Amino acid sequence: MSDEINMTISIPTDDDGYVLLQCEHCGTYFKATPSDLKDDGVLHIFCPSCGLISVNYITEDVLELAVKMVTNAVNDMIYNEFKKMERHSKKGIITFKAGKRPKHENEDPIHSGIEAMEICNFPCCKRTAKIKPLLKMTGAYCPFCGVKNYEIE
Repeated sequence: MSDEINMTISIPTDDDGYVLLQCEHCGTYFKATPSDLKDDGVLHIFCPSCGLISVNYITEDVLELAVKMVTNAVNDMIYNEFKKMERHSKKGIITFKAGKRPKHENEDPIHSGIEAMEICNFPCCKRTAKIKPLLKMTGAYCPFCGVKNYEIE
């Protein structure tokens, strides 16, 4: 049995090709394109609202799905080990019964969510992101370089 388990979570894009992100410091939601997020020229992602760099920008929906997937996988592994113990203890003095397989938690797919955002052009990096309209009016930090832009067009 391998010590490594790989799981994949598909995070959908909205109609314009942006994925939803959430700052772990201030909780602000914003969106960026997967190509910009994977670009090697972008060293860090900055929150457009607070300007801080987060370790990750995983939304609650993604985290909740990941926990359910891991819980289901761990329950399956434990049950399979109990079934092995049951097979090996059939003819001994002490017997072991594994019982019923635990029910899986529903692993509902993630939806792109939060559509009340506008595409903003950040002239410093010549990239775009979706942010809240209020941030667009008051000024936002560029998610790709951290420069504060006022009254973004």
